[in-house]
Amino acid sequence: MKRILVCEDEDVIRDFVVINLQRAGYDVVDVDSGIKALQVFEDENRNFDIALLDIMMPGIDGFSVCKKLREKSSKLGIIMLSAKSQEMDKVNGLMLGADDYITKPFSPSELVARVDAVYRRVCLSLEKEEKSPLIVSGPFVLNTKSRTLTKNGKLVELTQVEYEIMEYFFNNPNTALDRSTILARIWGDEYYGDDKIVDVNIRRIRMKIEDEPSNPKYIVTIWGYGYKWEAK
Repeated sequence: MKRILVCEDEDVIRDFVVINLQRAGYDVVDVDSGIKALQVFEDENRNFDIALLDIMMPGIDGFSVCKKLREKSSKLGIIMLSAKSQEMDKVNGLMLGADDYITKPFSPSELVARVDAVYRRVCLSLEKEEKSPLIVSGPFVLNTKSRTLTKNGKLVELTQVEYEIMEYFFNNPNTALDRSTILARIWGDEYYGDDKIVDVNIRRIRMKIEDEPSNPKYIVTIWGYGYKWEAK
């Protein structure tokens, strides 16, 4: 569930924000002060994806809350809210670690669009951290960051299409993949060419990675169906 902490001291604005974010599918926790925002963040074990913070609040202002939250979490998405449009407010918020800045008044569509954009970046960042760029299979190492393949430490020169086929195989080891599935995955659903193009690319890849291309042990043919990557 997409969780967001909303900190806004004006009841009308807070209610407006909460209802629109809930309609967009967010699980919203709302508070009316910076002190409560920091307390809830800790009480909820920091289990939030985004914090939406009003800048002008009595007691601890949004800038201070932003700074403290950023010190507690580098992954939290933070968006600042303010009635002011001065460039310096925007710069201050971003310098303190905010990801975005929304100036009041704003429409529901703008609010949701900006929150969605930050949420996507948060998810993408987490995926990159959690997923290693290296996929190892026998003597092969596929680097999804540099988009390269090595065999026994030696670089295998691949075209972009060949690389994408190899990445698809590596992500589906020991799985029979039919030609039409490979064609749609690599060339897209809108491609109406002959699936023989799959066979041609497989043949080229075998010439580059197999010890005996005529007797492959890595890319195995499933007769009448397609191919399978034999993970070693």
